[in-house]
Amino acid sequence: MVLKYEKAVEKWGVFEVSVPGKSEGNPFVDYAIEGEFTGAKEQRKVAGFYDGDGIYKVRFMPVEEGAYTFQIKGSFSEQVFEGEFAAGPPTEENHGPVQVTGRYHFSYCDGSPYYSIGTTCYAWVNQEEEMQEMTLRTLKDSTFNKIRFCIFPKHYDFNFADPVTFPYLGTPVDSSGITKENFRDLIPFVNGGKFEGNDWDFKRFNTDHFRRFEKRIDELCRMGIEADIILFHPYDRWGFSAMGAENDALYLKYVIARFGAYRNVWWSLANEYDLIGNKTIADWENIAAVIAAADPYGHLRSIHNCRDFYDYSKPWITHCSMQRQDLYKEVELTDKYQEQYGKPVVWDEIAYEGNIQYGWGNITGEEMIRRFWEATVRGGYAGHGETLIPTPDYTGAEKLWWSHGGRLFGDSPARLQFLGRILKEIPDGGRLKAIPFDWDVNVAVLDDPEQENMKIKDFYLFYFSFMRPSFRSFHLDEETKFQVDVIDTWNMVVTPMGVFKGKFNIPMGMKQYMAVRLRKIKI
Repeated sequence: MVLKYEKAVEKWGVFEVSVPGKSEGNPFVDYAIEGEFTGAKEQRKVAGFYDGDGIYKVRFMPVEEGAYTFQIKGSFSEQVFEGEFAAGPPTEENHGPVQVTGRYHFSYCDGSPYYSIGTTCYAWVNQEEEMQEMTLRTLKDSTFNKIRFCIFPKHYDFNFADPVTFPYLGTPVDSSGITKENFRDLIPFVNGGKFEGNDWDFKRFNTDHFRRFEKRIDELCRMGIEADIILFHPYDRWGFSAMGAENDALYLKYVIARFGAYRNVWWSLANEYDLIGNKTIADWENIAAVIAAADPYGHLRSIHNCRDFYDYSKPWITHCSMQRQDLYKEVELTDKYQEQYGKPVVWDEIAYEGNIQYGWGNITGEEMIRRFWEATVRGGYAGHGETLIPTPDYTGAEKLWWSHGGRLFGDSPARLQFLGRILKEIPDGGRLKAIPFDWDVNVAVLDDPEQENMKIKDFYLFYFSFMRPSFRSFHLDEETKFQVDVIDTWNMVVTPMGVFKGKFNIPMGMKQYMAVRLRKIKI
């Protein structure tokens, strides 16, 4: 038997061991494989998986530099396999997994700040190869550092087609009779989860499907983009949201064994969990327990709502993944939910820039950017999406980014790049939090314990939203000097105004979506 692996990997990279094993019966459930990895300070056991054609694999992410030894064993083979490899220093773009830092923010494992500017593209990996490649090119030219997407295919408006591959061996329901008028009869939150016409073997995975996903996860990783993987969702005519607890657990363990060693993975238990009528809160808690037990690296975990927030105070949840509950206000409550749940708040769905018929998919670019800035100055994070049909004669008019990927046509992506630049200019890689100031403006300062008791802070960011003052008066004290900049968040212009102290007025041009940044001059 031949043991295959590379002799070196970078810290926080993916080390893979490949070995032949038994193929009789159903190797996905009949046999087990496990690897034990030992470094100078680290010892970790990880489950492997069957990759088809008699090949088993174990993947491991080293979290320290230096020499490692490993042992691979299990019922897949009578033989025990051993070896060694070296974990070298991480490359310049490799900062390790993202983790929660402080109470409300994120950082990479090497301490670098992570400011989440995410996007949603539910079914992009279920599209044809050309469309996937176009999506990656678009992401490469953007500021997005997180993307939400599903493993299971999605059945919803603008996306009725079958995926390129399915996650299981079997036969899907005939989709030839699906129309825009009857598609809602085929999704579980309408009909209680009945799926007629599908014939799946939920104990035999389609390895081609999962290979495509891990290829894209790896490419996102190399681009510095977090893969926020949605494990379940309600928009399903194939029966994957109603497999039952045993098959759910088998699926979760397989996904984690395949994808868990990638440093850029986050787990989202569900998109709109409360629309999956056949799963109770007890079911979601059991799913969370399976994930927590199977994931040896403790990747970030959350669950996304439609109408009702999950109880984000649950200890297994690392951050709040939220969708608005009110037609108008959402991000304006960011600091309230931070305090309520004691965790970072990520508004993964604040409606989409677009022009489709649904209210969640037809806000303007201006409103998208306003919501991002509102979340930011309250110490939270927001997520982008686009449901824009560019022109009536556009040949791909129903290929919307929010589902298929491809190209972006909206006004918000360029402004989000600008926001990313502003965040990177926060002193010393700091993070923001909201403070009470004046009643008519939102103000952020550094979320730093050393600043807590300081009367005058080192940094202020004032955001005026849809207000349009022609000027603004400032007075923090008589002595402290500040470098003052006016930031036009829509036109993407930073105008240095000079150094001021005492009481001073700053002209703002009677424009909406303006911000003012004060940075203390340190002597």
